[in-house]
Order: sequence, then C-alpha cells, then structure tokens
Amino acid sequence: MVTGEEETQRKEEGQGSEGGQGSEQGQGSGGGPSVAPYLLGSGSSIIVSPRQRGNPILKFVRSVPWEFGDVVPDYVLGRTTCALFLSVRYHNLNPNYIHERLRLLGNSFSLRVLLLQVDVKDPHHALRELARICIMADCTLILAWSPEEAGRYLETYKSYEKKPADVLKEQVQKDYLSKVTDCLTSVKSVNKTNAITLLSTFSSMEGIIKASKEELVLCPGLGPLKARRLHDVLHQPFLKCSKKDS
Repeated sequence: MVTGEEETQRKEEGQGSEGGQGSEQGQGSGGGPSVAPYLLGSGSSIIVSPRQRGNPILKFVRSVPWEFGDVVPDYVLGRTTCALFLSVRYHNLNPNYIHERLRLLGNSFSLRVLLLQVDVKDPHHALRELARICIMADCTLILAWSPEEAGRYLETYKSYEKKPADVLKEQVQKDYLSKVTDCLTSVKSVNKTNAITLLSTFSSMEGIIKASKEELVLCPGLGPLKARRLHDVLHQPFLKCSKKDS
C-alpha cells in the first residue's frame, strides 16, 4: 500500500503509479508492446510509454509531436532508436530498477539511450555505476540537469532521425585562408584576427613555422604570451619521447 506522501514523491520524479518508473509491471497490462518494435517510430511522432505520464520533461517536448503508446521503452524515437528515462535520485532508492528495464528491453533497438536526469548534489558514485552498466549493456548514456534539457535531447534525437551525418558535422571551408585560420586558432588565445595578421606578415604557413619567437612578438596584437604559445606548439614534437636510461 502506497501512502499519500510516497505517491507525491514518486509523481514528482515522473515515475509514479500513473505510468512512471515506479510501476510494478512497467509494461502495460499485457507485459509487452501491442505493436512490434519495427512497426513503431516510422512516423513523425515520439511514442511515449504510459508509465511516463506525469513526467515533467513532456512539457518541454514541443518542436516534435508525441503520443502515448503501449511500448517497452519509455520513449520510441525512431524505428531503431529508443530511450529509457531515469533520475539519479530514483536510482539511489531503487538500484535494481535499471537492470530489470534493460533486461526487458533486450536488443529490440540498435540504439538504446539511457536519459539520466541528475537531480542530487553528489551524483558521482551513481554516475560511475550507471556508466559501467551502460557500457556492459551497449547503451548510450545521456546526462541532463533539468527536465527542459532532457526534453531537448528527445526532440533532437527525433528531429535528426532521418538526416544525414553531414548535417551534424562542422562545416569547414576548403580555401587556403580558412584552413590556415582554423589551424592557428586551435592554439589557445590565438584568434582569427591574429591568424590573418600572421599570414599577412609571413606570407604562408611555412613562413609562420620558421619564424622565431622574437619575430612573432613583433606582429601587431600578438604579444609575448601568444607568441610563445604559438612557437611552442609549432616546434614541440607531437609525441613525447621517453628518456632512455643512461
């Protein structure tokens, strides 16, 4: 029998008796999905398990539609992608819960996400434990520090479901100036203006590499600290050689 105080606490976690993580069966009345996983997620909506009813993160899923459905995971984000939701506080109270959920989920989806809301002051021990569990279960661990952030992750997974990988990659210009600028600005505190000044002064990347610290310092806006950092980066070996015993 659940007291009123316990019920309130579980609802606040988004895991109460109305379809949350505290549900004893956790799978609906039939103990499993009413539709095979490969038929789910092909539409434009996120399929949400009834156990997530009352979870605050649903208020922040706004850019993509969602609907309730009798499914094993908490969220079906695509034909091959799903997510389980868990809070650190709930895990500390019920450490066996995630093991049972992962067991029931099995390998129905190729990408399985554990969306973890960090809601305690000292989560480090729990995070290490859950990271190990996810590695063993071949599950992707995503951390969120608020219901709003968790909702954005769900939106992002669904909205990028059918988009090519090139959309996610950083767009880098292929011209010479852009390549040199991108290379030089990877050095701490060296900005795009510094990169253009260096290229104008020494004509090429080769000229910048061959320049001494004193010559680099003379470049307007560079200064001794940036010049030293840049010179060190360009002249230190990429691999540290271990000293041989004499």
